[in-house]
Amino acid sequence: MFNIEEFDIKLDTEFIGRNFIYSDEVDSTNTVLLNNKEFGQNGTVLLAEFQSKGKGRKERVWISNAGQNLTFSVLLKNDLKDYKLNIINLGSSLAIAQSIENLFQLHVELKWPNDVLVNKKKIAGILIESSSKGSKISKVVIGIGINVNQPNFPGKFDIQPTSVRREFHEIVNREKLLSEMLNNFEDMLIIAKSDPGKIINDWRNRCKMIGEKIKIVEGDKTKVGIFDDIDDDGILMLKQGDKTEKIHFGDVSLR
Repeated sequence: MFNIEEFDIKLDTEFIGRNFIYSDEVDSTNTVLLNNKEFGQNGTVLLAEFQSKGKGRKERVWISNAGQNLTFSVLLKNDLKDYKLNIINLGSSLAIAQSIENLFQLHVELKWPNDVLVNKKKIAGILIESSSKGSKISKVVIGIGINVNQPNFPGKFDIQPTSVRREFHEIVNREKLLSEMLNNFEDMLIIAKSDPGKIINDWRNRCKMIGEKIKIVEGDKTKVGIFDDIDDDGILMLKQGDKTEKIHFGDVSLR
């Protein structure tokens, strides 16, 4: 059982998580925050112990054992014109990485566009969704799944999953990890608005694929080239011979 009082004591934010909703089960925390007008406060966090329709990119199913991990979403509504969603995406992965390193001294790497890795295995993922009114984005929801205390991951995966427990070799206090993550997330939002270049540079420093030969799969299309860099908007730059192409979407793997 998640101890909300213990979590709240450790939370040191102005608005992120100050409206905190805990649920045993929802279909998807992202879907609830996007579609439910009752939960409209900026910075609202919805944590669910189980998601019956948890999802990652491309509607892939995100499987998480009930009560062992952290599956939650954060709602942003204010000052959205001041943010770039790609920067928020990269910044969210940085906040996760920093939190895991701060608490457990594990070395964390990042994989474009939204994977968090420990020992080359996936420990967390991010899914950002938004809704619009006319031409303006009215809501942004950042869905985050962190494998915390799950002991094993049966099945076949493109990237082998792991959990903090498996890498740290101890049962982990989820309340402490979530509060640390949200504290870092709010700090990241400030930087994303005032100095987005720092988010880009910090992310680069954690991505070991830059400079490597990679394969990118998007639908039925496959491209191979050198992961040259990310640009100022967080877009992957793929170098093929003398040409460089911007890649907005796709699954990346080492060639």
